[in-house]
Amino acid sequence: MNPTMTAPDPASYSHDTLFSGRIRLIQRARGHRAGTDAVLLATALVPGRGEWIADFGAGSGAVGLMAIHEATDCRVVMIERERELADLCRLNAIANGRASHNLVVCADLLAGPALDHASIDRVYTNPPFFEPDEAPVSPEPGRARAHVTLEGGQALWLGAAIRALRPRGRLALIQRADKLDSCLAALVPRMGAIVVTPVLPRAGAPATRVLITAIKGARTPLRINPPLVLHGDDGRFTPRAEALHRGESVHFGWGA
Repeated sequence: MNPTMTAPDPASYSHDTLFSGRIRLIQRARGHRAGTDAVLLATALVPGRGEWIADFGAGSGAVGLMAIHEATDCRVVMIERERELADLCRLNAIANGRASHNLVVCADLLAGPALDHASIDRVYTNPPFFEPDEAPVSPEPGRARAHVTLEGGQALWLGAAIRALRPRGRLALIQRADKLDSCLAALVPRMGAIVVTPVLPRAGAPATRVLITAIKGARTPLRINPPLVLHGDDGRFTPRAEALHRGESVHFGWGA
């Protein structure tokens, strides 16, 4: 272990697995934890051979590790502002044999450039859900920091992601469904081939999330996919959602 890294307190962290045990993950026992949002985001784009990808707002590194779990020659840059979580990214990269393919940058995406412009092939990101005063703040500090940004923060966050992409680079993001308009406003000036997939908790229910992919500099018109339904009437994952959680070679076929 790097001597500057903080060793996790066993009482505060859990040891979990993703993709049917193929990925090991140390994460906080309470607060913001990797779940369905992370799985859907990681499976939204399939990296090409030898690509550089970035996980913006990496948390413990789950999305980046899942995105490249079969792409052995890809490299991932994980950007996380909290030092403790950045250390978890490093530990998780080591635990999954990815230390040589992983670069962790401890930086605040809203404070200035965290990556060289136009250098990344694919960016995956789950921006904070809320700006100040839009929703009650969670009493759990880690969850509050993950879910609330400063005023205008989403536009700044997505702007940083777009600048990091090379021409024709791909972006994947997941956000609350009621934030679709602000996501599109941030993307449309510089991104095209935008594809939106509504995510429904169950058939017939309103969408709670939207998955969006886009290509930098493309001119293809926006497309809306049929919705992804997560749960059946019995409360269990639908076959498609279950396959995604198992890490099978299933993605959304968005053309990105």
